[in-house]
Amino acid sequence: MTVRESVLAALAGAKGQPVSGEALAETLGVSRAAVWKAVGALQAQGHAIEGAPGVGYRLAPGGPLLFAEGVRAWLAQPSVQVQAHAVIDSTNRAAKAMGAAGAPSGSLAVADCQTAGRGRRGRGFASPPGTGLYLSVLLRPAPGVTMAQAALVTAAAAVAVCGAVEALGGPALSIKWVNDLYNAEMHKCCGILTEAAADMETGGLDYLVVGMGLNLHRPAGGFPPELAGIAGPIFPEDQAVDRCRLAAEITNRLCVLAARLPAADFMEAYRARNLVPGRDIFILQNGERRPARALAITDDGHLLVESARGREELSYGEVSIRFE
Repeated sequence: MTVRESVLAALAGAKGQPVSGEALAETLGVSRAAVWKAVGALQAQGHAIEGAPGVGYRLAPGGPLLFAEGVRAWLAQPSVQVQAHAVIDSTNRAAKAMGAAGAPSGSLAVADCQTAGRGRRGRGFASPPGTGLYLSVLLRPAPGVTMAQAALVTAAAAVAVCGAVEALGGPALSIKWVNDLYNAEMHKCCGILTEAAADMETGGLDYLVVGMGLNLHRPAGGFPPELAGIAGPIFPEDQAVDRCRLAAEITNRLCVLAARLPAADFMEAYRARNLVPGRDIFILQNGERRPARALAITDDGHLLVESARGREELSYGEVSIRFE
């Protein structure tokens, strides 16, 4: 690790508290001049490092950059692998590569911008720079957890995102079955995509990758025309967000919930935040669009509806829904 990287890691680990140049130099075994030079280089890169005589250096919370050391400082399991990218095609792709290479559960990839973000059914997911958080978490379920049980990780992720946003002073969000989060203005502000890899030798699960894309603020110039009136931000424009801490907070909460599988006690929280039960909806299935009344969400994550066909239990792998 270079002096620059070591200084950044030390300041991130201080979690917003100032550290004197003398203490940094002593801890890292370098000169005060080397610390000063490293701080200047980091500031030139865009890191929000503040400094004052007699006080020391401080990495200001809510700085503009996403970086691995900043995320790791807030992780409950700091020994996991953390990748941070300014631009990447897909954080899910990066996390799957980490999974295939044997990375431990809880490892994650974060990005400021994605060029090929995806949603369910291969739909594109807009991932502009500077105003969002795009992350994918690698999970390795306990032996014996079935594919059907592991599918509830999507619900766990929705609960984790809601809790993490509120922990950082953000608003309460609502969940739309099965994988979208909405703000108070009923605009979609987060999407979740879970992918699985099987162990070909045992026939069981090898790992899961849970991808989450959050619209933290409104992009300059607004959302793309095709998303106008659909997408919206989580936070008001004047509220700074520490994306490194938010990524870690989401990961911490998701790992705790996922570790409980096959128990799924988080489903109560998922149902409590859900917008769908009690609403008139349209079911989109096999090219058909038909009306129904959403009644409840079952413990296995299915949607119970009443339609012209009678009562049905829908799997999110089979259908999409739209509000009346």
